[in-house]
Amino acid sequence: MPKSKLRDKVRQKKKAAPAIEQLAAKDQKLESPSWLAPVMLANFIVGLIWIVVFYISGTAYPIPGIGAWNMLVGFGFVGVGFSLATRWH
Repeated sequence: MPKSKLRDKVRQKKKAAPAIEQLAAKDQKLESPSWLAPVMLANFIVGLIWIVVFYISGTAYPIPGIGAWNMLVGFGFVGVGFSLATRWH
């Protein structure tokens, strides 16, 4: 005896429903922690200010003893900001 096409469609919908629910559950879990965005922006701003102060002061500040390594410190802050940006949802 031939199978009903209607029953096959109902079975397929029942199989697809849990997959959709699992995707919805995963989307809810992908929320960023509340501290991530402020820390990310703070790192971007501190790094930018560090580099600007370094150039405006004629390469003497923010830390006078390390010279051009101040650029590395500034870009380090910016790099940490970018690494945090990859985790932001």
